[in-house]
This record gives sequence, C-alpha cells and structure tokens, in this order.
Amino acid sequence: MEPISKHTGVVAPLDRVNVDTDQMVPKQFLKGLTRKGYGRVLFYDWRYLPGEAPNPTFVLNLPRYQGASILLTRANFGCGSSREHAPWGLLDYGFRAVIAPSFADIFANNCRKNGILLITLPEAKMDDLFERCTATDGYKLTVDLPAQLITDEQGLEIHFEMDPYGKQVLLEGLDDIGLTLKHAPEIAAYEQNHHPNATMYRPVDAKTALPAK
Repeated sequence: MEPISKHTGVVAPLDRVNVDTDQMVPKQFLKGLTRKGYGRVLFYDWRYLPGEAPNPTFVLNLPRYQGASILLTRANFGCGSSREHAPWGLLDYGFRAVIAPSFADIFANNCRKNGILLITLPEAKMDDLFERCTATDGYKLTVDLPAQLITDEQGLEIHFEMDPYGKQVLLEGLDDIGLTLKHAPEIAAYEQNHHPNATMYRPVDAKTALPAK
C-alpha cells in the first residue's frame, strides 16, 4: 500500500454521525473482483438521484469540495458491518485522511491496512474545523504524521494522538504481509534451526510475491 507521511489536501465536511459501512458502499456493489472502482459508488444513495444523476445538495457534489482528499465527519464513523469495501471506496475516491471524534474499531483496522490515516479529535476541535471548512472555499489542511500535527494556512495547529504501531505501518506503507516479510531472515533462521533437513526457506520478494532469487 502507499505510505503516508505528510499530506495537504482540500477538506470536505460530512456533518453526519453514525455513518455506517453500508452507507459508504451499498451491498449491491460488493461483487467487484478488485479494489478499484469503488470510488464511483462511495456514498451512492446520498450522491445520486434516480438514474445516477448527481444529487446537487450532497456535499461531495458541490464544486467547492471537488478533489477533496481529507474528510471531516462526526462520531462513530464506519459503524455497521465489517466489510473492507468501505475503506476501498474512500481510498479509490481520493481520501487519504479522515478526521472524526471516533471510529468503529473494525473499520479503523481496515483503514490502517489500506493506508488511510484516521485522526480522532475532541468534539470542540471538530466543531472548529467544520466552521473553518464551511467558511473558506477550497479550505485545505496539512496532516503531518511524523509530527502528529494538523495545520492550515491560517495558523491553526492541532496535535493528535497516534498509536506507535499504526504510525509505523502508515509511514512505511506496510500491510500485514509486508510486516511479516520484514522478518524474513529471522523466519528463515528459525526454520533452518528447527527443521534442518527440510528444504531451506526462501524469502518472498515483496514486490513480485515470488521466491527471492
């Protein structure tokens, strides 16, 4: 997955609580064989009128929020089913970071595995960000993961907390397989020591998923 360190992007405000994964990607779109294409159907029932005409009142369809890559939203974002299609939709649409007061646990774990930075902030700070976003066309934020800092062009600075493990995998762009492959030499040594007569373990090349030469 693509690592994320410091990202600046247009902010879109989705001022709704308890947005669940079924609302992000409805069940009729779960048959895709790849992770691509889900951005088109993200928030499908809210973004489109009958016949897939864009809903002019939905926030992501407003001209001022086109190209947004940072999403502001409210508490318990990502509740509902555990489907991984929801973060696929967010990522395919172009979102690299989501800021909210709280996230559903399984959804948060799926986002981490797909390289989406989730930031939790108190309600008061979220209210301030919503006000800034709606007051300024093309409002942008910069999220700096190494410094754990959110800034804007008006002098705003907000520090956020991040668990060390989640920070590491996002900075390095590592999913579970990538993390395991970092320990390939130790795995090979263990296998050789415990099974000396077995065929020598050959590390897998992380880029090709084939045995390393």
